[in-house]
Amino acid sequence: METNERLLLMIPGPTIVDPKVLRAMSKPIMPHRGKEFSEMFLEQAERMKQVFRTKNDLFLLAGSGTAAMDAAVSNTIKPGEKVLCIVSGKFSERFTEIVKCYGGEALELNFEWGKEIDVNKVKEALDENNDIKAITVVHNETSTGVKNPIKEIGKIVKETNALLIVDTISSLGGDNINVDEWNIDLCATGSQKCLAIPPGIAAISISEKAWNVIEKTNGYSYYLNLKKYKKHKHHAPYTQPVSMVYGLKVALDMIFEEGLENRIERHRKLAKATREGVKGMGLKLFPEKEEICSNTVTSLRVPKGMNDKKIREIMKDKYNIVIAGGQAHLKGKIMRIGHMGNVSKRDILCTLAALELALKEVGFKIELGNGVRKAQETMDGE
Repeated sequence: METNERLLLMIPGPTIVDPKVLRAMSKPIMPHRGKEFSEMFLEQAERMKQVFRTKNDLFLLAGSGTAAMDAAVSNTIKPGEKVLCIVSGKFSERFTEIVKCYGGEALELNFEWGKEIDVNKVKEALDENNDIKAITVVHNETSTGVKNPIKEIGKIVKETNALLIVDTISSLGGDNINVDEWNIDLCATGSQKCLAIPPGIAAISISEKAWNVIEKTNGYSYYLNLKKYKKHKHHAPYTQPVSMVYGLKVALDMIFEEGLENRIERHRKLAKATREGVKGMGLKLFPEKEEICSNTVTSLRVPKGMNDKKIREIMKDKYNIVIAGGQAHLKGKIMRIGHMGNVSKRDILCTLAALELALKEVGFKIELGNGVRKAQETMDGE
């Protein structure tokens, strides 16, 4: 199947990869156990700490972000131990599935998709179960377009013996995250979202509190055994994706050249412009209030009587722009626009223009150009 090189990916990952990153990945393969590659590999792990804002140990893993989620659970939880799984979307459900896979007792604290997590209920659950080993939570739920209050949850968990395990896969590098300040014990991320390289590298940071637990736990994964990563100080214990590491180096160069704070602010501005554009079309956002809306993905309700699949097909077939539909019970009810990584103002405006045209074609009453104008005014006003 031939790839459409003009396709603009405006989905919640994977994201568009800069040509500089792709060129770096085309370089000849180095010996993965050689000194030159090992030094490069370890250097990128150290540089990633700046993006995580942590002084904790950090390892790069061959795999998607889910590999880091798996490592966080499989290295800390024994069969029968309780894990409080905060569930508010599709990807927080994944943590529950991982916990159950390794024999843990998943205590689900469920919140309606699209609504805010009640931090007081998290505290109540911890107070009622003083033997909880860990808490799992997703920072940025791409299935709903909601950002969760990790800093506030971290303050509560800090006062307990439990570990705080956080998925920042779709937000790290595109939103404000401070692993150390927020008391995150195990933080997982992946390469194909805000870091803007292809899927294939995961990263995980581990606090001293987490190491104290890991050292006393046999662990239930061979490949993702974090004690092996700690033992092999000079290189990874297993073969790493050499070309991906080349790409990660250039991607981190680009992040630090832009400046992490500037990058986060760019994501914030583009997210706000996208939301204003969506509202300017007469559409409704899915999250219950704008204060909890994601910096990296905007989720909007499908207009009543409209077919979201048809809308998205028109955008792709006529305008070479791809946005995402809903997942699970939200399938057909919401659409999701990803704006993460190297996304620009032009990309947002083109996406909104294509969405307007597609909506008009399926019969939605819309004033063409109004959404684009609202987005542009927001960008100009920032």
